[in-house]
Amino acid sequence: MTDLLRELPENPVPENAQAEMISAADGCRLRCARFPSRAENGTVVILPGRNECIEKYFETVRDLSSRGFAAAALDWRGQGGSQRLLRNPMRGHVHDFDEYVADLNLFFRKVVLPDCPPPYTLLAHSTGALIALLAGPELTNRVRRMVLLAPLLEIRAPISMPAIGRIAGFLNALGFGNAYFAGASRRGKEVPFEPNRLTSDPTRFARNQMLLRTFPELFIHGPTVAWMRAVCLAAERVQQPKFMAKRRIPTLILAAGEDRVVSTPAIERYARRLRAAKVLTVDGARHELLQEADIYREQVLAAFEAFAHRHESDALAFS
Repeated sequence: MTDLLRELPENPVPENAQAEMISAADGCRLRCARFPSRAENGTVVILPGRNECIEKYFETVRDLSSRGFAAAALDWRGQGGSQRLLRNPMRGHVHDFDEYVADLNLFFRKVVLPDCPPPYTLLAHSTGALIALLAGPELTNRVRRMVLLAPLLEIRAPISMPAIGRIAGFLNALGFGNAYFAGASRRGKEVPFEPNRLTSDPTRFARNQMLLRTFPELFIHGPTVAWMRAVCLAAERVQQPKFMAKRRIPTLILAAGEDRVVSTPAIERYARRLRAAKVLTVDGARHELLQEADIYREQVLAAFEAFAHRHESDALAFS
């Protein structure tokens, strides 16, 4: 059902794409896609970030296919082509990040495990990377490796994540969970190339802006109070020593040297504490590493491919 996917001349749907809607336990409809290839290296499970959609990763899917990987991707509940959770569809909303974890488990059961060739490697960006970390204990027997791009562990903001969490928690308790957090209603609209915090590549930036302009239904504006409370709780949870000790999946974390969305120092500190993990920082790159200029993006793809091909014992030796 490729009609579930949107394309532009500058961003065609990859060959042999197959898309479908699956239903979560609470009835929420999630858009998923599979991209078969010769796949001698298994399947890469792509987990987008906040306010991203499957279409943003068409170029990456083709890059992976040329390297012998099939791919699969989903849109998180409340964004992309998946069902929205509020009457106002532009508000980025979720009550608890465990809802995302449950959706990821459903995606594996309904789509990845039955229809995609193993082994499975996770490729997750920002919020998607945080969800991957949360889901780590459940994914131990499913996923061979994880590659996390600029994981959202600490938002770059004038105040700390714990302070943001306390404010969001207070507002949520007062009944404002569905409201935009801190004047975020304009986020997700078209912006000029400079200044932008996401990529230094004008061509890929223009392509993504064209997606937004042509298919606004795939995008959302800012997060709600409830979403901000949930992300702060999730980031705190994955950094607890007991939670970190449960992780067994070999992990490569790629940070962006010029990230103005999430904290690169926080990512580097976290990776040093995480077992079976290694961190590489791409100097000069902005937040969206797979939407970046070739000089940065090729470093990311090369690191991914090298890590994905490592022998299991070598990957487990990462620390």
